[in-house]
Amino acid sequence: MFEVIPAVDMRGGKCVQLVQGVPGSELVSIDDPVQVALDWVAQGAKTLHLIDLDGAIEGTRNNAPIIERIVKECKPLGMSIQVGGGIRSFEDGAALLNIGVDRIILSTAALNEPELIKKLADEFGSEHINVALDAKNGKVSIEGWTKESQFTPVDMGTKFEELGAGSILFTNIDSEGLMQGVNPEPTRALVESVNIPVIASGGVTTLEDIVALKNTGASGVVVGSALYMNKFTLPEAINIISDDS
Repeated sequence: MFEVIPAVDMRGGKCVQLVQGVPGSELVSIDDPVQVALDWVAQGAKTLHLIDLDGAIEGTRNNAPIIERIVKECKPLGMSIQVGGGIRSFEDGAALLNIGVDRIILSTAALNEPELIKKLADEFGSEHINVALDAKNGKVSIEGWTKESQFTPVDMGTKFEELGAGSILFTNIDSEGLMQGVNPEPTRALVESVNIPVIASGGVTTLEDIVALKNTGASGVVVGSALYMNKFTLPEAINIISDDS
């Protein structure tokens, strides 16, 4: 079942939306990320996508206390919570899973130390381990999108599935934060190359973009800027995929 997942990206203790992940490019800055998360729950979200941008960009997980508060507030309401950003070690991942996070998202650490995925999957179960593949110009980017690797998303998706990842988060950086719509083809290519769920992200601007990504076979889509900029509401997004099915 396809799912619309609102993003709560945190930097400096605030909920923000950046253009292509570039610090200082905030389209949105809201003081209370916990309340933002609760608002998404109230509007019908079933899963929350929490990203610690300080962790992703600088390797310092300064927003960890806020993430813990969101977990404590939202888990009793039946929410599934996935968290990424700055998870660079087994200990980082274990700490989040042990406070009740449902799925951890690894990016740079997975590329630098692929065996970490196997270790976490063996310990906690594949369903709790997600690998983020963020692509720019057809190649996977790392370290908060500041460096480009030599690998394609399909190369890495098949590799991480073999290592035990239970799902993939695929972000097309070429579209991210630009509010210019999506190119569904890179998502479709990845979906067709792996047997595990692929969650799409990047560039969603309209309800039609959501339908286009659903039609790739993806299991869900993370939506950030479009919701925060009032391009459409979360209930509208949930309704359109329900109507479309």
